[in-house]
Amino acid sequence: MTAANAEPQLQVGSLHRYPVKSMLGETVTALAVGSGGAEGDRRLALIDQQTGRVASAKQARLWRNLLKCSASTDGDRVRVRLPDGTTVATDDDRFDEVLSELVSRPVRLTDHRPPGATVERADPEQILQHGLDAEVDAPLLELAEGTPGESFVDLAPLHVITTATLERIGTEAARYRPNIVIATPPGYPPYTENEWTNRILTVGTVQLRGMGPTPRCVIPTLEHGDLDRDAHALRGPAAENLVESFGLGRLPCAGAYLEVVAEGTTHVGDPVSLG
Repeated sequence: MTAANAEPQLQVGSLHRYPVKSMLGETVTALAVGSGGAEGDRRLALIDQQTGRVASAKQARLWRNLLKCSASTDGDRVRVRLPDGTTVATDDDRFDEVLSELVSRPVRLTDHRPPGATVERADPEQILQHGLDAEVDAPLLELAEGTPGESFVDLAPLHVITTATLERIGTEAARYRPNIVIATPPGYPPYTENEWTNRILTVGTVQLRGMGPTPRCVIPTLEHGDLDRDAHALRGPAAENLVESFGLGRLPCAGAYLEVVAEGTTHVGDPVSLG
């Protein structure tokens, strides 16, 4: 059986990019993909002026309010919609001041990933047990170790997840912040993304190679815009899909990280084949 015939009913269900790290993003109908990932995806981030670390809702105690903001592209600009419904452009002189007030810490926006840039990855189980404002273990995670260029992705250029996995967990794709949601036919097994490591996915004119299952942090459990908190978004994978991930041990995983083999553009509705 050929690769194209092996998965005849997989297709791109939706496409997403997140212009500012840890903010909500935008749904698009086409996505240009280069070696560093999706065009316009996580190319901006806030830097904590006190620590020099990248602001990430993985440390919910400090940065969870970023998930109540949404960022979208407007030509060559990025606009951020704040929780009160007002908007501010990232090139506005007031941007750093406005965001510092929102998160109650001095921050600055940057489009340049500092060498060795890190985020705090607070222990998700401790947060669920002790609360969002608790002081919990928070080891540092170096960003984008597997990604060329300047983006602020956590580890890999692209993140994908199937509708089968989302339906099994019973939560929204937005909580997992994927770039590509792959629509699957009825009866397609969940967590199949675990098996894509080192396989080639052809998505439109783009070719991707699986790097490994995506480990989940506390972010899916937090409020996302109008979505309430949902502990099951982490507890579901923890109960059903604890697997080895990137040498970090057995972790709850959902979706897969991928690197770019051949650049191109993918569109909603494009077929997806695995080689």
